[in-house]
Amino acid sequence: MPLSLKALLQAVLRACAWLLLFFVAPLAGAKNSTQVVVVPVANLYARPSEQSNVVSQALYASNVKLLEARGEWSQIQTDDHSKGWTPSRYLRLVQVGGGYATQAPAVEIESLFANVYGQADVARHKPLLTIPFGVKLEVIVENSGRGLHHEGWLEVRLPDQRTAWIQAGDVVSDAKPVSVAQSIELARRFVGLPYLWGGRSSFGFDCSGFTQMLLRARGFIMPRDADQQAAWKAAGPVERADLEPGDLLFFGSSPGKIVHTGMYIGDGQFIHAATEGHPVVQISRLEDQPWTKLLVASRRVK
Repeated sequence: MPLSLKALLQAVLRACAWLLLFFVAPLAGAKNSTQVVVVPVANLYARPSEQSNVVSQALYASNVKLLEARGEWSQIQTDDHSKGWTPSRYLRLVQVGGGYATQAPAVEIESLFANVYGQADVARHKPLLTIPFGVKLEVIVENSGRGLHHEGWLEVRLPDQRTAWIQAGDVVSDAKPVSVAQSIELARRFVGLPYLWGGRSSFGFDCSGFTQMLLRARGFIMPRDADQQAAWKAAGPVERADLEPGDLLFFGSSPGKIVHTGMYIGDGQFIHAATEGHPVVQISRLEDQPWTKLLVASRRVK
């Protein structure tokens, strides 16, 4: 017999209740829990709306803390203590352990970008996703009983529990903090990549996102914004005449109004993500305008 309108409505309401139970309630009830990002880059917004300002980003497979959930939106905090709102569908609850890729063997993306495939073959299917520099992925150990091995490839377990493959040449398995000289070499690899407000990935950096990435490579988790970085207690002041490669430079109308940052690389030059001229990561001379006039502070990590 055909369902009555009342019975049909009841069935729809029951289905909606189940959807809420399985998809919204677990997230909403997991305040202060560890979540993992499952999109290549998740924008963090000032408010739960894509029409509000982007304040930062969270990279794929990074572990974040859930502060508040409002249905389709979640407020999260990243490991540098940045807070912002991102679509709830970009996150998955970490069910066990201290977070994704914190206990299992892991590799880190060393290429500027890396494709992840469903099979160990670049021609058979398109990539499952493309992820930026610095992302960590859990590796499925060869002797785990799966019996799968392809030369030049590594099998990985993604944050959403899918298995996938990545080319070994895109990753490093023993990433260690780099020296100042190595961080300058690293910085030069990003020259020409686009400037992006709020960006902190190789898909696009803003000025403080770029210097933060370079300091992270040296083993430091530095605050997110340029003014916060200038006040960071792990770095001390240095005079302009005493600048050394690796020192951080801060620009603005005054020391209390810092709006831009970069890293000194020697010979009167610094590297930064800027919109001046071409909106890309670029190398500029400190003696040139407007930089020489706007330099208001310099810091060296202690």
